[in-house]
Amino acid sequence: MLDLPFLPFCTLLGGLGLTCVAFTAAWCQHWRGGFSWDGSASTFNWHPVLMVAGLVVTYGAAALVYRLPPSWRGPKLPWKVLHGVLALVAFGLAVLGLVAVFHFHNTQGTPNMYSLHSWVGLVTVLLFSCQWVAGFGAFLLPWAPTWLRVLYKPLHVFFGSTILMLSVVSCVSGINEKLFFSLRNGTMQYKLLPPEAAFANTLGLLILLFSLLVLGALARPAWKRPDSPESCQPLLAAER
Repeated sequence: MLDLPFLPFCTLLGGLGLTCVAFTAAWCQHWRGGFSWDGSASTFNWHPVLMVAGLVVTYGAAALVYRLPPSWRGPKLPWKVLHGVLALVAFGLAVLGLVAVFHFHNTQGTPNMYSLHSWVGLVTVLLFSCQWVAGFGAFLLPWAPTWLRVLYKPLHVFFGSTILMLSVVSCVSGINEKLFFSLRNGTMQYKLLPPEAAFANTLGLLILLFSLLVLGALARPAWKRPDSPESCQPLLAAER
């Protein structure tokens, strides 16, 4: 990874994340007919936008909260809350994305949950929900003993990175599946690489690059918050 200070790196990463969302919205607006909530194909278009915005970009931002240098000083409580709130926003966006695709399928009479993409996506969201609930119970509420929080913390970190990787697999496979379904006729066949296919393939590469940079930042020792006794204190106990 480039030897950049964290804040300039974070600025570049934020710009890349916004680019991923903008590319997804532009793809759906320009080539797929825009957005609506009437059960038509334009209802489906909310699905990729919300999933990329939630499961990739906002989730990546939540994962990097503890890498911000200001979080290394003073009480950890505000950063715990920010981490949890960003993760909850990401989860909410993902749920809305699922609602959009189920609404579209049910209106059109299309079966749900038959593709590998849908299976991986649903597993990702379910794991995300378990991760958030477990993190909230272990780190923000007072009933979990210290030894349990210390034991669970490495698992929380591991599953956090795992969920991000699964999110990328879901998004990239979803882009590929959509292109195969949509580009099947005449000169617009996917194998002929029309402009839409090139644009969406580029989107997939941007999502992959964003996730790799997030995982690289998480793995870099120099950017980790130094451990302190407060790291494993629950929110309500810290208030007392």
